[in-house]
Amino acid sequence: MIVTLTTNPSLDRTIALEAPLRVGEVQGALSAREDAGGKGINVARVVAAASRPTLAVLPLDPTDPFAGALDATGIDVHTVAHDGATRANVTIADAAGVTTKLNLPGAAFTAEDAAALTAAVVAASEGASWLVLAGSLAPGLPDDYYVQVIGAVRSAWGAAAPRIAVDTSGAALAAAVASGRPDLIKPNDEELAELVGRDVDAALALPDAVADIAAALVPASVGAALVTLGGDGAVLVTPDGSWHGTPPPTRVRSTVGAGDSSLAGYLLAETAGAEPEDRLRSGIRYGSAAASLPGTQPPTPDDLSTGDVPVRRLLQKDNPTTGGHRD
Repeated sequence: MIVTLTTNPSLDRTIALEAPLRVGEVQGALSAREDAGGKGINVARVVAAASRPTLAVLPLDPTDPFAGALDATGIDVHTVAHDGATRANVTIADAAGVTTKLNLPGAAFTAEDAAALTAAVVAASEGASWLVLAGSLAPGLPDDYYVQVIGAVRSAWGAAAPRIAVDTSGAALAAAVASGRPDLIKPNDEELAELVGRDVDAALALPDAVADIAAALVPASVGAALVTLGGDGAVLVTPDGSWHGTPPPTRVRSTVGAGDSSLAGYLLAETAGAEPEDRLRSGIRYGSAAASLPGTQPPTPDDLSTGDVPVRRLLQKDNPTTGGHRD
């Protein structure tokens, strides 16, 4: 079972354009669609589409029309009553796959709301293999809210607690890494650089530069890092080594949710007992498949490319932060 938490779900509206967006002009659209979104929900949808057990925990106002879109996904959910309508995110995607996003704020949380949501996550995590804490924090939640959830889950279930993956950014990611010791983080290269306060070394190839940055965190602060690089694939850093995978040829239609699908694909392979290289391949295949679909549709196993996903082991220099040498 893979459990996900989304504190700030969204109704994702995607508008497809035939030509590039022309700011300040009137422009016709080819199509539009609406999906129940939010990073944790996106991960759960991909896991469910692969016929694997998953449960999405999220806040929801009982009168919110978002409930209809959520029900249409067919995923198992545990909703926690919360006042306020779910936010809407708008994505504009042109034929070349260039996307422009407008993300609205969500409904605010009180301390009581936060406690109820934490309790629901703790209960849902019983017997789970992974807990995914994903997305931005809703207004009113402290920067260390994910740290609080991690502590509550591990305190409740001890050695039987699920492993914990964190996919967020900014202050929430910094707090989780500083105090939560997650088993996996999934930033992109920009989020990773911001996290450690260090620019990506332009003198190195991007995968090598990213792996060197992640080495400051793995295993000192996090169990592993899956760093997505868009069209450049992804890098996986574990205590046993680092790998870079290159995606198959992909016609990009929308990048929204691609990173969430990469995380889901990685976890699907990990829970099946795959080796690191194959976990990385699975993450890249799912991320590429998501980018080839409109809106935030979850890729199914049938959507995965059969093209090659080359994976190479990265050679890394000694890292004084971790004190180790990784070949």
